[in-house]
Amino acid sequence: MFLEPQEAMPQTFVFSSVFSPSCSEQGQPNMGECSKSGSGDLIFQDGHLISGSLEALVEHLVPTVDYYPDKTYIFTFLLTSRVFIPPNDLLARVGRLCLAQRQQLEAGPDQAKRKSFSVKTVQLLKEWTEAFPCDFQEEKAMAELRAITHCITQRDEENSTVKKAVTQMTQKLLLSLAARSQLQEIWEKFHPSAMNKGAVLNTKSPTTQKDILSVCCDPLVLAQQLTYIELEQIHSIHPEDLMQILSHRDSLDNQRCQGAQTKIYSLEAYDNWFNCLSMLVATEVCRVVKKKQRTRMVEFFIEVARECFNIGNFNSMMAIISGMNLTPVARLKKTWSKVKTAKFDVLEHHMDPSSNFCNYRTALQGATQRSQMAHSNREKIVIPVFNLFVKDIYFLHKIHTNHLPSGQVNFKKFREISRQIHDFITWTQVECPFEKDKKLQNYLLTAPIYSEEALFVASFESEGPENHMEKDSWKTLRRRPRACPPISDKGSSSTCRDSSVKLL
Repeated sequence: MFLEPQEAMPQTFVFSSVFSPSCSEQGQPNMGECSKSGSGDLIFQDGHLISGSLEALVEHLVPTVDYYPDKTYIFTFLLTSRVFIPPNDLLARVGRLCLAQRQQLEAGPDQAKRKSFSVKTVQLLKEWTEAFPCDFQEEKAMAELRAITHCITQRDEENSTVKKAVTQMTQKLLLSLAARSQLQEIWEKFHPSAMNKGAVLNTKSPTTQKDILSVCCDPLVLAQQLTYIELEQIHSIHPEDLMQILSHRDSLDNQRCQGAQTKIYSLEAYDNWFNCLSMLVATEVCRVVKKKQRTRMVEFFIEVARECFNIGNFNSMMAIISGMNLTPVARLKKTWSKVKTAKFDVLEHHMDPSSNFCNYRTALQGATQRSQMAHSNREKIVIPVFNLFVKDIYFLHKIHTNHLPSGQVNFKKFREISRQIHDFITWTQVECPFEKDKKLQNYLLTAPIYSEEALFVASFESEGPENHMEKDSWKTLRRRPRACPPISDKGSSSTCRDSSVKLL
């Protein structure tokens, strides 16, 4: 989406317009206008803000009668400033600057200027509350918000326009906070049972045991339903959640806790989804008794991964490949000898980790370009490998310092982190073009999966150990109590444990 240059007030905040080329310069002050902060503390390069003191950056956020910050700056600074200052404190500073300007305008006779400043202040608060509503979940922040809006709406001549905008903004904020609070309660209620309590496979014979092929035998349909689940999962992830990953990881690196971290169940759920999908793929392969059927199952998942790639769902594609590469599956040489592996080799080539996943990044760039040119939601889908995405922004965070030798904030670094997070959030807002298949999704989300130990038992029972290491492992497994063995000819059961690989 490209915005034409305009002098009117910026429109309501939308992610799709934040980083568009034409709006990146909108409202950008020239070097002379930098002095609006009262200091020369903002440094620009090629028209882009690259550094500044925290005080000057805060002042640059606050509108004046003749100035309004561009959308790129608003989003970037509100997102990344939490590395230096809690949102509550930032809001308090913004409030003090707004109120100081308001008092100066009150002393003058120009009513139009006063109203113009009020409109711009409300617009800034509106963009803030819509982009980062969780910044206002504490009563302290809400009290600060009420104080600012009360001050700029106390004049009678402003009540008909500004006060109406404030009321609408507040109502929308409260609805958003209520929705997120309700979702958080649901996650907290079901998270322990979903993540820690293993599901148990009923004792059934191999001939009657339900598998994925009995529910869906069309790779494209399964790929579409996996994409549906992915889009539902990532839609609950917000930009501030991703920034919290960085601060949380910093606290782990420093071996100290920088205050209580809010549990982000949306991130945990999404991370766990990847691991469960990988384990589900391995389970579906390993629990098949007959080699011919196992071969068919392997080839089916290869086709599903190819369809995920074509859709732009790289996260599910990587999860499937990871499941196929788990040792209990990879060691099934007799099975793989019957598989037409050319297609799988192409998939692994795309996900080759060498040169920092160069092949994957090329494919991701192609999908991104397709999304930007797309005329349908089907072509807009881009679901990156989430773990790699998180590592990318964390790598940016670690290799570049927060402050320059001059002591100024390295805003260039945070602009790049913000750009990558913005791209991800844009992808999360794509409406899924595929119709939901409740039966298939129910299987994908509730089907029990084998533990790692059970996968090895099933694998060895399908194809016996071939070397000393495997024979030793098999002896160890057979000596252990088989409270929940994998399916065999006699029928048995297995449990699913949390095999989640934590982010980073």
